Amino acid sequence: MEKLPISNTRSASLFAMDGIPHFFEALPLALQHVVAMIVGCVTPAIIVAGAAGLSQPDRIILIQASLIAAAIGTILQLYPLGKRTGIHFGAGLPVIFGVSFAYVPTMQSLAGDYGIAAILGAEIFGGICAILVGLSIHRIRKFFPPLVAGTVVFTIGLSLYPIAINYMAGGLGTPTYGSWQNWVVALFTLIVVIFFTHFTSGLLRLASILVGIVAGYILALAMGMVQFDNVVNAGYFEMPRVLHFGLEFDPAACIAISILFVINSIQAIGDFSATTSGAMNRQPTSDELHGAILGLGATSIVGSVLGFLPTASFSQNVGIVTTTKVINRATLALAAIIILIAGIVPKFSGLLTTIPYAVLGGATIPVFASIAMTGIKLALSDGATPRNMAIVGLAVAMGMGLSAAPESLHLFPAWVTTIFGKAPVVLASIIAISLNLILPKRHGSPSESSSEAASD
Repeated sequence: MEKLPISNTRSASLFAMDGIPHFFEALPLALQHVVAMIVGCVTPAIIVAGAAGLSQPDRIILIQASLIAAAIGTILQLYPLGKRTGIHFGAGLPVIFGVSFAYVPTMQSLAGDYGIAAILGAEIFGGICAILVGLSIHRIRKFFPPLVAGTVVFTIGLSLYPIAINYMAGGLGTPTYGSWQNWVVALFTLIVVIFFTHFTSGLLRLASILVGIVAGYILALAMGMVQFDNVVNAGYFEMPRVLHFGLEFDPAACIAISILFVINSIQAIGDFSATTSGAMNRQPTSDELHGAILGLGATSIVGSVLGFLPTASFSQNVGIVTTTKVINRATLALAAIIILIAGIVPKFSGLLTTIPYAVLGGATIPVFASIAMTGIKLALSDGATPRNMAIVGLAVAMGMGLSAAPESLHLFPAWVTTIFGKAPVVLASIIAISLNLILPKRHGSPSESSSEAASD
């Protein structure tokens, strides 16, 4: 691969990978990345903390850990460790990492049944699985074509819908759940997000979810739905706490999370490919993909000790890179530094915990819808043939169906219910992979496939 020119001057181009551009040129672009990712990064922590029933101080700690995890994961991907060796951690590509929504449905279920410690313990095994994927990416990549990856993403999106709806209603189990005030705030937030997404451009469009949350927050504040006790009681500076939540190793939780890590590792290839093809006019090298997935696994293993939830590349930030063509690593590193500073300031994290559930629900349901639609598009990128439709339909039906009726497994051991009855993504993934290997592939033109579909 031809090496990009390296510049160490203060006037380095924003459109070159290396070198340091002028600070005031890089700052607005760095802030744009922060605005685009910060809500998506902290919302999983808020959801999981709520499911686990954490105290307000612990919720703040979990949110802080999420921001710090995003910063560390991003820096590692921008500036890999061990680059000169055969095995290195990080891709060296312009990406932003954050806590992933892909794990939320499973983590929410595990948090309620086992607690945060079980999630963090399972994350270690998941990180090891990701490293194994990175080491053998060439051999196992064939098991995760777009059809399988898209089915998994589609299932993730669908499994997130009930979370958003419960949040729009005020949060399941809260005294005001289902009140008209919650629905007014949630729908107002949703309308603002839709407006700025489809009727504006530039930074306002990229930050539409943040704008919606701010607007919904102001309305909720006017309606007396916001309390600031968490902010008042929070400190000004605090570093991550080692083993604050502890570690537990439940076999069922480890299996469920590990499967998601394997799938998410393969899915990350799509984000890295989109980054290089959209902004650098090339595909990522095998060496870059190897380092990217190893970096993801290493971050999770180390991060579990510090209370970090699982991270992944953020597609919204990939979109910014491919749109602006700004691939300068120093610019994205500046974004990571800003995120890190936010993560070690408890008062900032405390402020985030004051956002009402209704606001979060109204702001995130378009995100979840987008995830599902992206999955459909990816799954059917090779055509809506009877075979492809059968794989997607059966995998999603079994995954979502069992998660909606976990009592149907009550005669099985508890671990079966945990893995297959409460984590729809796991079962959908296994079925999609299996059917893709078993069902025969019919050869023919797209028109012939369409005729077959019509006759069926």
